[in-house]
Amino acid sequence: MEAARAFQPACVLTAGADLDVFSALDGRPMTADALADELGTDERATTILLDALTALEFLTKQGDEYGVGEDVAESLSDKSEKNVLPMLRHIANCLSRWAQLARITQSGKPAERVASVRGEAADRAAFIGGMHNLSVPVAAEVVRRLEPLKFSRLLDIGGASGTWTIAFLDAVPEAKATLFDLPDVIPMAQRRLSETGLADKVTLVPGDFYADDLPAGADLAWLGAICHQNSRRQNRDLFARIHKALTGDGHVVIRDVVMEPSRTSPVGGALFAVNMLVATEGGGTYTLDEYIEDLRDAGFGHVTLVHRDEFMNSLIRAKKM
Repeated sequence: MEAARAFQPACVLTAGADLDVFSALDGRPMTADALADELGTDERATTILLDALTALEFLTKQGDEYGVGEDVAESLSDKSEKNVLPMLRHIANCLSRWAQLARITQSGKPAERVASVRGEAADRAAFIGGMHNLSVPVAAEVVRRLEPLKFSRLLDIGGASGTWTIAFLDAVPEAKATLFDLPDVIPMAQRRLSETGLADKVTLVPGDFYADDLPAGADLAWLGAICHQNSRRQNRDLFARIHKALTGDGHVVIRDVVMEPSRTSPVGGALFAVNMLVATEGGGTYTLDEYIEDLRDAGFGHVTLVHRDEFMNSLIRAKKM
């Protein structure tokens, strides 16, 4: 029963994130009716949500006024540079799809995509920002696991806002990079790279790796948290595009979940396969043997598991043959 009810606090928290409750209350406590006026929400519903957030200790309540403590605001207010609101908003979108799991299991088709209260463009920005939230704390350490690391040009495929490009260039300052992602993502990368002073070392190329040729000339391709959204056939096609784009002595490194042969371990990987079931046509989590087979099919050899992680930070390296 505890597991079955686990959705309740998650829904309360993510609703607060979607409506930007924490940012609104950061530094200025308000009554429920005042907050409802500001957010454009229903007063009764807002009161119930605020009381639930207070019961879960995300808010404080003094008389009729609600506030947010500094420790919570650091993570949940958009006024804080350390906030994880994008990831919470992405999780809110995941929740709506997971709730349809039984029907999805009957049909084998993913959930229909329905925009959140924030809109489709904001949802994409939340996804990109959420990936940044997850990656920033671990990126430097993950890249260090690839040492000795030597490359002259990195190709960051589906590079989002540049979090991993930055980590690789920090590790090898003399190198340059090409970041490849969808056209509406490229401006996000431009902003982040400009903020870090690396914009002149990175070429930004808009495109769709399902349809377009990848930019040529890199000796290291980085495929970070991409393979799980694809079927094995899509991965083989993508690996072939990477093989074509790399220089003769190039390598590809895959960062993703690597499942045990039973597919029941690691637990996070088994649950993430469900996330791909509800969100994609053919995505999933794959075993090392499956990666080896698919990489070899695309022309790669010397496939090695550099690091095994309990979730998304396993590393597989392969050489262009």
